[in-house]
Amino acid sequence: MNNIAHQTHTPQNPQTAKPTTPHTRAPKRQNLAMLLAASLVTAVFALSNSPTPLYVRWQAQLGFSAGTLTLVFAAYIVGLLLTLLVAGQLADQIGRKPVLIPGLVLAIVACVLFATAETVLVLGIARFLTGVSVGVIVSAGMAAVVDLAANERKRQASLAASVAMVLGAGLGPLLAGIYAQLLPNPVVPLFVTELIVLTVALVIAIVLPLKQHHTTQPATRDRRWRLPSVPREYQIHVLLGIAVFAPGITATSFVLSLGPSVLSTLLGITSPLIAGGMACAMFLAATGVQFAVARFSIRTIFLLGASATMLAMGSLILAVTASLSAILVLSAVLAGIGQGLGQLGGLTLIGTRVPGVHRAQANSLLNIGGYIPAGIIPVATGFLIDGIGLGAGATGFAMVLVAAAAAAFMFVARELPKA
Repeated sequence: MNNIAHQTHTPQNPQTAKPTTPHTRAPKRQNLAMLLAASLVTAVFALSNSPTPLYVRWQAQLGFSAGTLTLVFAAYIVGLLLTLLVAGQLADQIGRKPVLIPGLVLAIVACVLFATAETVLVLGIARFLTGVSVGVIVSAGMAAVVDLAANERKRQASLAASVAMVLGAGLGPLLAGIYAQLLPNPVVPLFVTELIVLTVALVIAIVLPLKQHHTTQPATRDRRWRLPSVPREYQIHVLLGIAVFAPGITATSFVLSLGPSVLSTLLGITSPLIAGGMACAMFLAATGVQFAVARFSIRTIFLLGASATMLAMGSLILAVTASLSAILVLSAVLAGIGQGLGQLGGLTLIGTRVPGVHRAQANSLLNIGGYIPAGIIPVATGFLIDGIGLGAGATGFAMVLVAAAAAAFMFVARELPKA
């Protein structure tokens, strides 16, 4: 009986329970740090798309064409791509935080320029600096989200990083559309709000417990600049992501840069709230679909993403030829789904199959492969529209993307085995 009494009493001993407390708290701290890192991604991407509902206003005030408008958008892509060439390898060599903090400072400077812009040149500079900050966040920032997760939660961390990106991309234009609808002069209040959000993000970046990932000791590490790269055995993971992500993000880039012009010129809709709402709906769809497919295989995610982009472009052709605003919104939503799924699949492959020491560079390569066509094709379409008209130019753009998405579908079906 004494032995039985002793055995039943032992679990009540507080000294035997104390050692488990740190283990139960550690995952909560990791999850909080991961979510705080994801908030940096949301803050920067909110800035990146906030100008979308204001382009028609700036176009009327400053008097520039659709071609010039796409050049302003392209300044963002140029800043982004130049940054992606260096940010990933810097983040892998010297750590995430020394790269993140300057990027957030430049985002704050961009806010000030947007708020005070009175020329196309200043708008272009602001967009360029925004591109630089986004280049930092998609390489170092999104890698930091995965770094802060436990090994068994890398896939969930990839989902968090991807959702944070599209959530910010959707909230930015929605906020701008609301300000533009309610205020006679929305530009300064909008970008002051963005500045406050980014200042909070800067403080978070400073205090985050980010570690470095090195393959060698600092004294022997080769710090010569080179193009971003990953070892051969990981390249297929990056290429599969690019194949599906690139057509999707090119489709959403068209909506962001020329969507308001399509609404106003072809469909007679000039409300900035509708333009911002369409962009927001696009990225909310990109957010929601990622939760819906979180348990799907990466192969299925990619195939659905490529299919959504093809459907988006078919809807775009129908919208511009039949002047149907509801179909244009449907096209935007499908484009968001295509980007969201391509992005989620690409980031998940990188997060789960590429080691931390190469992860930021792999993220850079994924985004370089996506943003090059996202910058070039909409700009070319803008000038094509100036020459042959909105309907014909948008139709040509859509046909190019249908072909690219179909090629991506076949590439994934061949290279990724069924689960």
